[in-house]
Amino acid sequence: MDKKEDKKTRINISEKSAALIVRSRYFIFLLFALASVYCVLSIGKVRVNSDFRVFLPKDSETRRGIAAMSGEFASFASATVMIEDISFDEANELAGKIKEVSHVFDVSFDESEAHYKDSAALFSISFDGKEDSDGIPEAMDEIRELVQPYDEYIRADIGFNYSKLLSEEMTGVMAIAVIVVVLVLLLTSRSYFEIIIFGIVFAFAALLNMGTNFWLGEISSITNSVAIILQLALAIDYAIIFAHHYQDAAAESADGREALVSSLAHSIVEISSSSLTTISGLIALTLMRFGLGRDLGSVLAKSIICSMLTVFLLMPGLIYVFAKPLKKTVHKKLIPDLSGFWAKIGKIGIAFIVVFAIILPFAFWASGKVEYAFNDNFVTEIIPAEDRTILHKIEDKFGSSTAVAILVPVGDYDRQRELMVDAKAIPDISSGTGLAEITLLPGVYLTDSFSAESVAKMLGIEKEQAELLFKGYALEHFDFGDVSEKKYPLVDLMMYLFDKIDSGVVELDKNQTKMLDALRPGLERGVSQLHGTKYDRLVFTSPLPAQGDESFELIDELRKVTRQYYDDDDFIITGDITSTRDLLTSYKSDSLLISLLTVAFVFIILLFTFRNPVTAAVMVFVIQGSIWINFSFMFLGDIHASFVTHMIVSAIQMGATIDYAIVFMSRYLGFRGQMEKKEAAAAALNACFPTVFTSGSILTAAGFIIAYRVTDVYIGHIGLAVGRGALTSIILVLTVLPQLTMLLDRFIYGKANDRKDA
Repeated sequence: MDKKEDKKTRINISEKSAALIVRSRYFIFLLFALASVYCVLSIGKVRVNSDFRVFLPKDSETRRGIAAMSGEFASFASATVMIEDISFDEANELAGKIKEVSHVFDVSFDESEAHYKDSAALFSISFDGKEDSDGIPEAMDEIRELVQPYDEYIRADIGFNYSKLLSEEMTGVMAIAVIVVVLVLLLTSRSYFEIIIFGIVFAFAALLNMGTNFWLGEISSITNSVAIILQLALAIDYAIIFAHHYQDAAAESADGREALVSSLAHSIVEISSSSLTTISGLIALTLMRFGLGRDLGSVLAKSIICSMLTVFLLMPGLIYVFAKPLKKTVHKKLIPDLSGFWAKIGKIGIAFIVVFAIILPFAFWASGKVEYAFNDNFVTEIIPAEDRTILHKIEDKFGSSTAVAILVPVGDYDRQRELMVDAKAIPDISSGTGLAEITLLPGVYLTDSFSAESVAKMLGIEKEQAELLFKGYALEHFDFGDVSEKKYPLVDLMMYLFDKIDSGVVELDKNQTKMLDALRPGLERGVSQLHGTKYDRLVFTSPLPAQGDESFELIDELRKVTRQYYDDDDFIITGDITSTRDLLTSYKSDSLLISLLTVAFVFIILLFTFRNPVTAAVMVFVIQGSIWINFSFMFLGDIHASFVTHMIVSAIQMGATIDYAIVFMSRYLGFRGQMEKKEAAAAALNACFPTVFTSGSILTAAGFIIAYRVTDVYIGHIGLAVGRGALTSIILVLTVLPQLTMLLDRFIYGKANDRKDA
């Protein structure tokens, strides 16, 4: 079967499908209504996760560490408050007031430079519950009132709803984007009522995609935030293509139903082919080891499918129902005929190729030299967020610190203490804490082992009571025999004693109870944070940042020290530095793979579409060039974007903006049969410009609006790169691609011996 017969067969199948869709329009309306109800109910059930670390490969050390710590150790709310222009005495008095606030467990403040420097005081506040525990938000509000008269800077997640802030920002972004889209559509539409239909179609498509996210179980905050606006930017042209096909068919046919079926049939073929390149780029993202790519790729690929289904199924019925308003609001084309302009541009076309040839090698080199951030503190801010501004203010004054945790098998506290001593001897470790180094009384460590007689003296209880305590503990741990000669770690005995007191098995006199009540809060807090069922946690702090060679060398040194006491399979090192390194490792393995797969997928689709390897290669080359140029701006501006920006945007840019090249090439090959190559190029540019302008300007605007209206550093840079990439692709498709196409016309269009320009 040759190319023409194959195309005819596809159109015949599409016509039968289109006729069925038009006939079934009211049934389809019912299905969409039911699906919408389902999706409205499902949206609220979609779980959103803003922690990047959970998207690391499951076998990464950071991911294993997160799983272990979340299951074994407690976490408590905390806050950091810096006061400037305050004397030490005033600050000390203020620290006392803060400590008296209900639910405040402790306030760290002293005369050292870690807490008082250059007339600035730094309070480290810890609470007795989690961020959302009863009374904690109110306690934070009370602290805010206490420090309000001063020049204060507060960092605390208590009472701060990040998801709500992001949702509010994205709502504003969406509102601006809708205005921009409407203005663009007013300029490029053929009927004013089209815009209303476009709005209805997109609303249903977005609703279907958001509701079906529930099927995925959990999505990232980035995906949840940008999916709807990227769906609008990537898929609105499907509705435009169908509407314009219908307007053309309706102008030539008196039978509106026949025009609708015919235009839908042609649209199904064209839109399906066009969407494959976008979907292929997004599918490439799902093959990343880093789960965020799978997350965003699957949601956006699903959004394209939802948009196509809505255009193919719902939109025909809407056009049929609103045929009269569509016809009455038809207006003249607002974009003038630009064929003369494109012909003039063509005369200097060689200049575009020369400039492109000069820029491209530098862009390729520069894009490869961009330094990406693998920790959000290293991302260059586009729009500074208040909490990050406060963080920088505090770090500028008091410096920064990074925490690293070593999870070791529970028990064997002597070995843990030796490890703590060796680890704290490493130059870049500033402090460390572990259960084996916490003292209960002067000279008495929590993890020291004591006999029943020693415990009786220490706690001021009768020896018989201590022996009963030992017997009960021994029986629960299947340690039989004479307890008078046994020794157990004090921490284990104390926790066992508290449990028996709470259950009413053990009763003490008032003095004993008073003493234990004074020891109990700190003991239980330390145990819950450092002692688990499988692991004990040793926590160290370092002045090094979370990203950098020195920081990675510190982890290697900690690993080397820990290996002296435990086998590799027995311990886990985790923290911001390890998560940064794991993200870097994941990026190195994913980046090249995703780039190659995206190019390969798109090339294969173009090869099947145009049946010409040169045609496919030229289009991919131009768009890949636009990607290199796009990311070279980061190098020139010394901008540190998150690494996810490169992987996600390069796939989106290749998958989505290749459509601009497809539109031009399809028009060029269509005109080439009737005219010589320069005229065909000018005619193709004139014909494709409204489509490229509409789709490209919407994607460009959406990206820039996100960049300059959202404070999230990850989402902001993704938006900026998407907008800049779309604009770059538009420029290259309208300038460089036509010149390369004419230059390679013999290989793209084929030899035509009967033509003068052959």
